[in-house]
Amino acid sequence: MDYDWSAADLAFRDEVRGFLDAKLTPELRRAGRLATSVYPDHEASTEWQRILHERGWAAPHWPVEHGGCDWSLTQHYIFSRESTLAGAPTLSPMGIRMVAPAIIAFGTPEQKAFYLPRILTGEIFFCQGYSEPEAGSDLASLSMAAVDDGDDFVCTGSKIWTTHATEANWIFCLVRTSRTGKKQQGITFLLIDMTTPGIEIRPLVMTSGEQVQNQVFFDNVRVPKSNVLGRVDDGWTVAKYLLVHERGGAAAPMLQVMGQELAEAAARQPGPDGNPLIDDPSFATRLADARIRTEVLEVLEYRTISAMAQGKDPGPASSMLKILATELSQQLTELALDAAGPAGRVYQPHATAPGGPIAEFAAPADGYHSGADWQAVAPLRYFNDRAGSIYAGSNEIQRNILAKAALGL
Repeated sequence: MDYDWSAADLAFRDEVRGFLDAKLTPELRRAGRLATSVYPDHEASTEWQRILHERGWAAPHWPVEHGGCDWSLTQHYIFSRESTLAGAPTLSPMGIRMVAPAIIAFGTPEQKAFYLPRILTGEIFFCQGYSEPEAGSDLASLSMAAVDDGDDFVCTGSKIWTTHATEANWIFCLVRTSRTGKKQQGITFLLIDMTTPGIEIRPLVMTSGEQVQNQVFFDNVRVPKSNVLGRVDDGWTVAKYLLVHERGGAAAPMLQVMGQELAEAAARQPGPDGNPLIDDPSFATRLADARIRTEVLEVLEYRTISAMAQGKDPGPASSMLKILATELSQQLTELALDAAGPAGRVYQPHATAPGGPIAEFAAPADGYHSGADWQAVAPLRYFNDRAGSIYAGSNEIQRNILAKAALGL
């Protein structure tokens, strides 16, 4: 990949900046800058998706024929970086970044025609039904049953850690349609309407106090067989393809902006000796290490994206990128919590833009909070980011994949 920006790239950057200046309202910028995790405020995210869709930029990585953009890798990078710098809220990844590529790859013409336009507009909002109480990183051990009954499958079981299930109107699920052969066999990928009778949602409270995750129960839920994505009993193939998109992507621009903003905050924040924190050797060394690693991550990400754009299989690269990106994010959020000082030890979610309702918390009547906004956000981001090395397959599992696929161990 050529990393030098051409005159056309600079013109595109100016176009993106003009669009962001014109369309990002103060409320949307606040939701983006004060987000407490990778899952932003739902209403702000869907509003921003509507605005992006009007411009044709809601899913730039999709094929052009399905509503994507004919952008170069440099333009993708510019759009991601400029959006982060401007404080734009992120979009929910479950539909646009995860299940949609799987529908494009494995869906029937009828499925593509129905789901893809509605995912773009936000009319269909997906959540993910993978993990179960007894099947997390060992996902192939899932047991939610889908019993063949004529034109339908009848589904019974539960899914857990389902983000934004209370907001979603569809869920993509891995279900057990056969119990013969290896555990990876007999799994089917189903698209389920969340308004179907027999579905119950119970919110889970996270360490940050937010109710973003849920457990979803299915009691004899009827799902048409036409909602199978791919082939019956071959859902593991679809799931692995989707996980490449969940684990991959371009995290470097966001992490680079995090590092830059943290350095600027540390230049204003007093350190242990009363001088600016950025002058503290220990803090400065840790921050420099993280920022250098984000530059390395950027090269690796765009090398992988370039290969995928040429139709090549990224192989275990998605596992490597998932490890690097999540652990770098954890490193940066830990540094941000250190930089926040005493104000970062106070629980004040009312000064943030959480991804869901806050359990058992009453904000002060006058809205007061200690310190700057970023100091209030720091502890919630720190807590939420601990999950980064667990979801989408724990980093221990990813290292096992690399050991087998890359090292032959």
